[in-house]
Amino acid sequence: MKDLLKTARETKNLKTREVAQLLGIDQALISKFESGTRKPTKEQISKLATLLEIDYETLLIAWLKEKILYEIGTDEYALKALQVAEEQIKYTVNFKRSELSTSLKTILNEIDVLKKILDQKRANDSFRIAQALELEYTFESNRIEGNTLTLRETDLVINEGLTVSGKSMREHLEAINHQEAIGYIKQLMERGFSFNERELLSIHNLILRGIIPEDAGRYRRVQVMIKGSSHMPPQPYLVPKEMEDYFMWYESQKSKLHPVILAAEMHERLVTIHPFIDGNGRTSRLVMNLILLQHGFVIANIKGDYDNRMSYYQALETAQTKSNKEDFLLFIAQNEKESLERYISIIGQ
Repeated sequence: MKDLLKTARETKNLKTREVAQLLGIDQALISKFESGTRKPTKEQISKLATLLEIDYETLLIAWLKEKILYEIGTDEYALKALQVAEEQIKYTVNFKRSELSTSLKTILNEIDVLKKILDQKRANDSFRIAQALELEYTFESNRIEGNTLTLRETDLVINEGLTVSGKSMREHLEAINHQEAIGYIKQLMERGFSFNERELLSIHNLILRGIIPEDAGRYRRVQVMIKGSSHMPPQPYLVPKEMEDYFMWYESQKSKLHPVILAAEMHERLVTIHPFIDGNGRTSRLVMNLILLQHGFVIANIKGDYDNRMSYYQALETAQTKSNKEDFLLFIAQNEKESLERYISIIGQ
């Protein structure tokens, strides 16, 4: 691992001082990492991989190898212990791989077929179609959270710059902010940005801008209860650690999971952590759709009518309280399938 770090740093013509400044740690630590006298933390491994453009999996494997050797050393039973551990790991990995139900696998296959059809029809895509569907997404996502603007009123606020009599300033800002957040995730997608904490906080900052400015783009500092749910999110002092784990999970799984499953997982995990004082639902759905767009899919637009909203909340509740994500994954997959079918039918006309 030490050679990987040093070679990558020298290739990028960076000094240990510069790497330390960019990571916000002491310069002496970087030197110790490269000499092998000190091991980085798992969080530092993730940051080093991003900064030095080292494949995360390669660096993490090297880190785990050294951690294992440090723990077991040359004990006479070390090899036997490793063999037992290997069998246990294989069993666990195989178990996780078989977790997808037949229903979920079936709908993912259907989604993949629709994705191929969509790719063939991309030439028929247009800005006006995308704009209309994004407006619907803003309307529905806000409606889930209780915004009372109609689709037509949402259009007037966003595209005409008008105010609607009888509607609150917050409802107007929710529409404007959400539409700008869609534009932002599309920019990230087009530029090929990798999703990280900075981008997440930027998305949330847009969602709460002008609504709760002091908390826009910042993790919550108080304990909260999720509205309409029996799930109690972690205490505020645990949020940074929960979010660190959230991004490390993403880095480890982003190349392994089907994009729709990855997007749904990132949504459910974020809303379960509930890292913000407000705007968690909208932000989680935007993160989900950023991942879908990055993989060439379309925005999964969850409807805000009573029946769909209740199905959405119930699936989330089951995932949060019973550690069973099947209903939620199926809900998101079905939603993406329907969104793909509709998109294809529109551009095929």
